[in-house]
Amino acid sequence: MMFAAYNQWANARVYDAALDLTDEEFSRPVGVAFDSLMGTLNHLLVADRIWMKRFTGEGDAPSTLDTVIHRALGALRVAREAEDQRILEWVDGLSDTQLGGRFTYMTVTDMRTVSQRLAPALSHVFNHQTHHRGQAHAALTMLGRPSVVLDLVYFQRTEEGRAFA
Repeated sequence: MMFAAYNQWANARVYDAALDLTDEEFSRPVGVAFDSLMGTLNHLLVADRIWMKRFTGEGDAPSTLDTVIHRALGALRVAREAEDQRILEWVDGLSDTQLGGRFTYMTVTDMRTVSQRLAPALSHVFNHQTHHRGQAHAALTMLGRPSVVLDLVYFQRTEEGRAFA
């Protein structure tokens, strides 16, 4: 549950830092994964939707990792917030038995069937978010924005994070 809550908190901080970007800055290629902040933030939403479809059998799952769901920051943020809430609620409802259980899915990149335990897959999802949020942070600093504190320990020191510290 802590990582789902942290994920929501950190994503909000990245989107807050991007609020005053122009459309051109938001989509400007800056050398990060998926070229721009727009591409990187779309990829994070795409990947989460793919994983949540695998986990729950519900929701939209884009067929490519570079799908652009929204080109505008505002619309992308609304979708991100909804997905973060969906993840938070789903993770909160998981039992230890479910976390230890297995699930099977088809990969997007090379169309293989994979079966694995849920808990390590969830760890991947949150680690993947952290990895690309770092790239989003780099994009923001390349666009002249101040550094964004995203460390887990800072979340744990917030009111919402203290429950997990």
